[in-house]
Amino acid sequence: MKHSLIAKRHQSQLVIIDVQEKLAAAMSADAIAAVTRNCSILLQAAALLQIPSLYTEQYPQGLGGTLPELLPFLASKSRVEKITFSCCDELKFNRQLANDRPQVILAGLESHICILQTALQLQALGRQVFVVEDAVLSRSAENKANALSRLRHAGVIVSNTESVVFEWLGAAEGPAFKQISQLVR
Repeated sequence: MKHSLIAKRHQSQLVIIDVQEKLAAAMSADAIAAVTRNCSILLQAAALLQIPSLYTEQYPQGLGGTLPELLPFLASKSRVEKITFSCCDELKFNRQLANDRPQVILAGLESHICILQTALQLQALGRQVFVVEDAVLSRSAENKANALSRLRHAGVIVSNTESVVFEWLGAAEGPAFKQISQLVR
């Protein structure tokens, strides 16, 4: 099946991976603030456009819960607790993915571990994977750059928050456009 190179609203689902307290504390404050903001924009845009979303937490007993700044946007979302690095190795994750939406948009932590392994495994399972470059992070810039390079080389689409949300919109019209335009200002 030929995939679109554009994130399509009715084909997409959003996954926020492991944006947790202890992981975030290991990141630069400015970088984690930017990633948290972009994850919140993605979550709000997905909600406005009725795009299914879910989120994961890696061993929350040790790494803490999801950052409180994101919780208001996750209240009605499915939460998947995991100990595996690839989300795909957790059965509950696979059950929560929408089968009728082949595009999976990934954001969160860490680029070179859970994001990378999940993206590559989703792709191997026939999904079209988008990784949102300005909504993922690693403890080191080198590890993030290496992960994004590997993902591009593997054929994963590396995009950014504004590109994804405006691709979902498709046109500059309607109430969702106005609300999403406000989010990205």
